[in-house]
Amino acid sequence: MGDKANAHPGAAGRAASADHPASVRNVVLVGHSGSGKTTLVEALALTAGAVNRAGRVEDGGTVSDYDEIEHRQQRSVQLSLVPVEWGDYKVNLLDTPGYADFVGELRAGLRAADAALFVVSAADGVDGATRMVWEECAAVGMPRAIVITHLESARADFTEMTRTCAQAFGADDPDAVLPLYLPLYGEQGPDGHAPVTGLIGLLSQRIFDYASGERKESEPGADQLPLIEEARNKLIEGIIAESEDESLMDRYLSGEDIDFTTLVDDLERAVARGIFHPVLAAAPAAEGARQGIGTVELLELITGGFPTPLEHPAPAVTTPGGKPRPALVCDPSGPLVAEVVKTASDPYVGRISLVRVFSGTLHPDETVHVSGHGLADRGHEDHDVDERVGALSSPFGKQQRGLTHCGAGDLACVAKLSRAETGDTLSAKDDPLLMEPWAMPDPLLPLAIQAHSKADEDKLSQGLSRLVAEDPTMRLEQNQDTHQVVLWCLGEAHADVALERLRSRYGVQVDVVPYKVSLRETFAGKSGGRGRHVKQSGGHGQYAICEIEVEPLPGGSGIEFVDKVVGGAVPRQFIPSVEKGVRAQAAKGVAAGYALIDVRITLLDGKAHSVDSSDAAFQTAGALALREAAADARIHLLEPVAEVQVLVGDDHVGAVMSDLSGRRGRVVGTEQAPGGRTLVRAEVPEIEIGRYAVDLRSLSQGTARFSRTYARHEPMPPQLSDRIREQAGDAS
Repeated sequence: MGDKANAHPGAAGRAASADHPASVRNVVLVGHSGSGKTTLVEALALTAGAVNRAGRVEDGGTVSDYDEIEHRQQRSVQLSLVPVEWGDYKVNLLDTPGYADFVGELRAGLRAADAALFVVSAADGVDGATRMVWEECAAVGMPRAIVITHLESARADFTEMTRTCAQAFGADDPDAVLPLYLPLYGEQGPDGHAPVTGLIGLLSQRIFDYASGERKESEPGADQLPLIEEARNKLIEGIIAESEDESLMDRYLSGEDIDFTTLVDDLERAVARGIFHPVLAAAPAAEGARQGIGTVELLELITGGFPTPLEHPAPAVTTPGGKPRPALVCDPSGPLVAEVVKTASDPYVGRISLVRVFSGTLHPDETVHVSGHGLADRGHEDHDVDERVGALSSPFGKQQRGLTHCGAGDLACVAKLSRAETGDTLSAKDDPLLMEPWAMPDPLLPLAIQAHSKADEDKLSQGLSRLVAEDPTMRLEQNQDTHQVVLWCLGEAHADVALERLRSRYGVQVDVVPYKVSLRETFAGKSGGRGRHVKQSGGHGQYAICEIEVEPLPGGSGIEFVDKVVGGAVPRQFIPSVEKGVRAQAAKGVAAGYALIDVRITLLDGKAHSVDSSDAAFQTAGALALREAAADARIHLLEPVAEVQVLVGDDHVGAVMSDLSGRRGRVVGTEQAPGGRTLVRAEVPEIEIGRYAVDLRSLSQGTARFSRTYARHEPMPPQLSDRIREQAGDAS
């Protein structure tokens, strides 16, 4: 690692394989949209000999962003696995989308990886969303390194960007974020900008020049030594301090010259423990070059400094019934436990599951147990089924290269698991297990849809079930109150991709309709009504009369029915009929078509006929009585109010609170949160926050998060209530 220069690329066109976890490195690339993650993955694949000079695989496609939707949208929208070989190692590069709407794909990548490479654009800097992902990785001790891209930009400044990264990522310990290399600049161009032509290795004190198209090593010039010495001393002090090697620190402070091998060993130890984060640089390869600037150094860091799957603790496991089981060990000969980190549909192959094997070895054509639990609230039914594994393959762009097995610590694609969904656990059928799920963001942007035609209606249910099986950050709701089909998404781009996949993958055309919230009705005061249902048309007639009184109850009381009939005016067998009638009418509403709640309905009196009275007649009379009581009363329309919690940076608190007030919200409290943030708690009508997921992102520059839970229903303002009543009247 880091200046060793002893690795060699794997053979092009050959599927990488790993027979032991120690030879595998699983690395997820993280960074904001446009930071250059996908370009860097392709440059690493080029350096490793996996693609040709145009960054293409044999079929002409790229190794990442090969989906048609990604081509149309010009951005990554899904997790992509690009396996390459470097020396004796297999490196699984997990390219993640940088746009906030696809954070679910990012979380899946973090789950499958053992280390993270944060890609930061020298032209754009560090955004708040990337900073939050860094904090997530820090919370679990995931090893991290930083690579600065877009150094060819006219306004790029490596030194300043390194300082920015130290402030953003090393707030508690800036000496834990230091450059391992410095850029080597060529001659200034007419615009005054000098291109990056290579790197200066601080530990080895060597120059790595890429100007010729391949890396060439040389001694530094006399003019470069002072710059190297200052940065090198700071790096050595940081490495020794973070590796917590006290004896080495004493030797260094006493003036002893620490040998290169010892420094590299300490660096590797500090990086693998997740306490030191080297900064590297990457720049585009020269025209026709076989190696991008900095790619060899990155591959050396990944293979030498990042942990193996053996060093990364596996998630906790239980039985499907919830009984704890011993911690997993990354052992190819152990019990089989794998997890589906991504699910996709191929029009020719069918469902393809990308799995990370945590224990044991997965083989083609074996029968495994598939367990999925804990996502019932998102439209996923709990399931425990046995399924036969199809072919195993290693993905590379659109290609699938066959594998004979996939051992612990490695990743592979599995074909034809028809019931497996993202997040499911694969285990031995005679010893079924369930892995602890990873944290998923809550989808908070509602998208109400309906089938475009009768033909689409027939295919809609199956298309939606496949869509949510692939993406657990999406929630499917069949709203019984509004009778709408609602897809809850993370943002507008997420919603656009969902609609596009429904159309292109599953052949379902849908129309987006206005989202409705579940309103309610209640009586503002006491009122009475008389229901008279008397008809005679030959044979048995219909006869039922009842008198009721309706009065409001406190919120949350529901519908209370009370029988106060005396003297048998309504025969006992028909009193349940009256109750059934008024409850049926209450469910339909009495003013604008919304369910009636929080009232007490008291049956006071009535009349019956010995022959013509019936259950149906008294149900009808009860409904008529409730409608008459409503006609003589003031009816409140009630709207749902949500308890909203917004976690926002201190510099955006004022804007967020002002915006909540503009949404008829009531701020009920604030409290300080770690990292210079504030938790704002408010109660806001749900009708005002349908697009809050989008608006808050814009308001806070993508750095705020919020959650919402139903609190209660409250009366709407009269002017808004009147407008909804008018709309209901026009619709009828």
